[in-house]
Amino acid sequence: MSPMPLELDWRDIALRLALTLVAGALLGFNREEHGRPAGLRTTMLVCLAAAVAMIQANVLLPTVGRATDSFATLDLMRLPLGILSGVGFLGAGVIFRRSDLVVGVTTAAILWIATVIGLCFGGGQIALGTVATVVGITVLWGAERIEPFIRREQRATLIVTLTSEGPSNEDVSSLLVESDFRISAEAVTYREQARGREVRYEVRWRASRLETRPPKLLADLAARAGVERIEWYPPGMGSPPT
Repeated sequence: MSPMPLELDWRDIALRLALTLVAGALLGFNREEHGRPAGLRTTMLVCLAAAVAMIQANVLLPTVGRATDSFATLDLMRLPLGILSGVGFLGAGVIFRRSDLVVGVTTAAILWIATVIGLCFGGGQIALGTVATVVGITVLWGAERIEPFIRREQRATLIVTLTSEGPSNEDVSSLLVESDFRISAEAVTYREQARGREVRYEVRWRASRLETRPPKLLADLAARAGVERIEWYPPGMGSPPT
């Protein structure tokens, strides 16, 4: 891997900037296609900013060090390090918590890899930048095709309203466990004069993202005598009444 040359001509600069814009566009196209943050313009600008910073460091290479009549020392590596620190703050700003979901982690990762790729191209490491772009796009597009099929832990709130003749809390809990649900919390509210009760369950189970329909268990439970109402609240679909 060759070091940065001390002098650049405009052909080298144009090549680096062109490759940077292509890499940023390829990374951002997937995000833009799905209407997500850090789309085409954002990734291209982040890549470009990092590349320009490295090109500027390259241009300043002949002046590195300290003059004999000066106490100031020029440390060019602080320039790309400052870029990485700035993008770190930018990435942290797009991550936030929504209920039980953490949103924006992938967006922050896209900004980070776009910055590093821009630094590679700006520093003249064409092969490394090209490999990083290809690997990044492969991960971005390939993982997107695989993730929907991965079974992961899901959470939901189930509220069952029962009359006095309805099944017991133990019967409902047993039905949930038999259907491969895990109960992480259970609460019950009794009506006046014991005319009925409302049982609230926090349940967990494993399913892929493709399984978006409410479980068949709900229909079976609603068909039982004494079951007055069934409410199902998965994450992102509103909060259950308190």
